[in-house]
Amino acid sequence: MSEKNNTTIQEKVAQLHELVAWFDGDDFQLEEAFDRFKEAEKLAETIESDLDTMKNEITILKKRFDTE
Repeated sequence: MSEKNNTTIQEKVAQLHELVAWFDGDDFQLEEAFDRFKEAEKLAETIESDLDTMKNEITILKKRFDTE
C-alpha cells in the first residue's frame, strides 16, 4: 500500500480496517502476517499523529475564539 500525503484520516482508517479484516479473512497466511501487522501498526501511528495534529489545531482555534 502506497502512502499518500493527501490521504484523509477517514481514508486511512478505512485502509486500516481492510488490513485488520485480512487477519480474519480466508486469505490469511502466517508468512504474511508479520509484514501486514507492521503495515497496520505504521498506519495506526500515522492516524494517531494526524488526530493529534488536528486536536492541536482545534485547541488553537478555540483559544482564538475565546479571546475575541
